[in-house]
Amino acid sequence: MAILVCLLTTMLKGHRGGWCLFFLAAVIPGVHFQSANGSIQPALDSELHAKGRIYQPVLQPSETTPQIGKYVRKDPKGKPCIRITMGAEFLVTENKKTWYFDLDPSRVEVSGYCGKEEALLSLTLPYNGASLQFKFKKEKNVFYVIEMNAHLSPMPVCKDCSNKTYKGVLAHEKLFKTANGRSFTCNSENLLLMSSELKIKLVPVKMQAFDLSQGQYGKEVECWADYNKRIIPIVIGAAVVCLILIIVMSFLVVRDRRRDGYERI
Repeated sequence: MAILVCLLTTMLKGHRGGWCLFFLAAVIPGVHFQSANGSIQPALDSELHAKGRIYQPVLQPSETTPQIGKYVRKDPKGKPCIRITMGAEFLVTENKKTWYFDLDPSRVEVSGYCGKEEALLSLTLPYNGASLQFKFKKEKNVFYVIEMNAHLSPMPVCKDCSNKTYKGVLAHEKLFKTANGRSFTCNSENLLLMSSELKIKLVPVKMQAFDLSQGQYGKEVECWADYNKRIIPIVIGAAVVCLILIIVMSFLVVRDRRRDGYERI
């Protein structure tokens, strides 16, 4: 009887009978709310939450190339104070085996704050399944990351394994130190040991904090790893050329001396 009353009320009153729709969805299996464009509400994550299941990162047994995300934190005036472009991967050590999880930029929620001498960029996945934080500090003519925090709450790697959260922090550091107004750039792998069980790999990474002219990156400052990769082949090549020249010159000198000896005889 109550169901019939709800149906009549909904037909006669239109949207004002919305309370009946809630009642019908609760008592009739298979009834779902739909928006005007026909999409089912709520979204997938909300449905999982309603069923008692929440989003959890899934660890992979093999390593892949992480997706590159572009993350920006703005001050209350809408001016960017932090900009980071990077691919991030979590490496977990469990049962003497390494497992991998790539940070998905499409699922990341960006938060943090902007200050004159300190700024924070926080990247968080739904239901706090994983997070990665960069705390920047400005000091005289340079800026750097003074602290990094990371945590990962993945699905268990085996049926009998219990849920576990992996956490790590790097504090009182001067990571990615760069002159103000310039951007730190590194295409090489940056592997950061957060704890005995958790590592963070950033590849590639480009970041800048505080002084971003028109919100854009400044002149690039490459990391030592990139510099070494670029300069070492040049040094080796130059050394090889010098060695060849020395050998050739030595050969010519010896040959000329032998020729002079033959002429005297």
